[in-house]
Amino acid sequence: MKITAIKTFLMHAGSPQLKSWAADGSFGTQVFSGNLTGTRNWLFVKVYTDEGVVGLGECSGWPRVIETAVQDLQALLIGEDPQHIERLWQKMQIAIMGHGMTGTVGAGAMTGIDMALWDIKGKVLGVPVWSLLGGQVRSQVRMYAHASTPETALALKARGVTALKCGGVSNPVRKIAALREAVGDEIDLMIDLHGPPWLTPADAATLARELEPYKLLFMEDPIAPENLDGYRRIRDASNIPLAAGERMSTIFGLRQLIEQELVDVVQPDTGRAGGITQMKKIAAMAEAHHIMMAPHSGSLGPVAEYAALHLLAAIPNTLFLERIEDDWDGRDHTALPALRQHHGFLTVPTAPGLGVDIDEDFVARFPSQANVSIPVTPASGAYAEGTFEEHVYVQTRLKRAHYFPKG
Repeated sequence: MKITAIKTFLMHAGSPQLKSWAADGSFGTQVFSGNLTGTRNWLFVKVYTDEGVVGLGECSGWPRVIETAVQDLQALLIGEDPQHIERLWQKMQIAIMGHGMTGTVGAGAMTGIDMALWDIKGKVLGVPVWSLLGGQVRSQVRMYAHASTPETALALKARGVTALKCGGVSNPVRKIAALREAVGDEIDLMIDLHGPPWLTPADAATLARELEPYKLLFMEDPIAPENLDGYRRIRDASNIPLAAGERMSTIFGLRQLIEQELVDVVQPDTGRAGGITQMKKIAAMAEAHHIMMAPHSGSLGPVAEYAALHLLAAIPNTLFLERIEDDWDGRDHTALPALRQHHGFLTVPTAPGLGVDIDEDFVARFPSQANVSIPVTPASGAYAEGTFEEHVYVQTRLKRAHYFPKG
């Protein structure tokens, strides 16, 4: 069997419902043709073979740019045997190394291709991808959803969801307090504090102490990903579990986060971490340090979600999978069969390969219109008053008696 072609399918995906993502209006504010909001793009990849077997994958990390990277890598892979996944991953890695250290764009391109190669192997052998990864540890995977208001949280709880995460950096303590009061103690709560603007390590440490009484499952991305030393400062100042990793790629990018035990939960993105090949290795590294895996999936399309389920079915240190439960309506038409949660769990696919395919005609109806934006608005309250137009990356929190209400 030989690879004959690689084809990309780029689409503009609509935004999730705002209240489920962040109540401060920090997501999906731009409006485009087709009544689409936000600048989220999904990039799917198909690898074709001379025996008619086609593999499907998905790339994230800046999909509009990654499409070019995938097309550039195609020439390296035409004529290769798709079953040699590790060797082909290494070939792609050394081919792009001349452009600098592999970041999310390069890793995102390799991810979609790698994912498609695993899909091909599963189809050829007639087994699901999880069988190739060592078999099932579990047949269903727990998921968590997003809620930044008590109303949304209660609605998701009524639908069987048992874990919820809120987002946004404005009024985080009050937001968590309101959610805990609404849902009670039986629901696991988390908070995602990613910028802009990012917290300083000192402010993140203070906030961690303020959030301790609410018994969070974890505090995610409290500081900018470049500042690994800052995680140690937060660790020393509080007992709250920490989570991070979605902005890093490959075992090399996540090595320090794991080996220095700076987090309790590692969150590689299934669309840009380097593929199933790298995700399985990252999981093994994390397992050796008793760190749990909870892959990032907030901006991803449905194919990467399938890939994450196969991985999480086959590793021992699965925590759960992120899922936007009230996503853009077009998600269920993009890839079939559409996944559904039941009592807070997603059933692991059993069809050969990944067990999913995209509707190419539907994808073609939504061409990419933009793929970058300022992710918050002045109304979000994320920036200190009067400083929004500065667009700084990190900012000290002002009005501290209000931001840190317990002092």
